[in-house]
Amino acid sequence: QVQPVESGGGLAQAGGSLRLSCTASGRTFRSYDMAWFRQALGKERVFVSDINWSGDTTHYADSVKGRFTISRDNAKNTVDLQMNNLKPEDTAVYYCALKTSLYRGWGSGPTFSGADYWGQGTQVTVSS
Repeated sequence: QVQPVESGGGLAQAGGSLRLSCTASGRTFRSYDMAWFRQALGKERVFVSDINWSGDTTHYADSVKGRFTISRDNAKNTVDLQMNNLKPEDTAVYYCALKTSLYRGWGSGPTFSGADYWGQGTQVTVSS
C-alpha cells in the first residue's frame, strides 16, 4: 500500500505564495500519475492539477492556470505544487492523490474514483 502524505500548507496573504509537497513511499512511485485536488469548506472536492508518471505532461484547472505549477522528483518520491499569486478563493484543504493505472483517468468529481490512494490533506488559507 502506498500512502501519500502532504505538507506545506498554512496561511498566506493574497498575492503571496505557498509550496505544497507530497511524498509517497515505495520504489514504484515513479510509475504513478499524481494529482492535487482541493475542497473548500462546504463545497465539493475539485481537481487542481496533475502530472504523469514521467513528469512531462501536466494539466491544470482553469482557476489556477498560470499561477500554480506542479512538478515531481522521482528520485525523492515527491510531487510539489508551487502556488503563486494566491487568492482568497484558493482557501481549501488540498489533497494529494495517486493513480496506479496509466490507462484510466481520475474520474469525475466529487469522488474521483480513478484515484487509488489519497493523502490526509493540508489546509491552505489565503487572507485578503
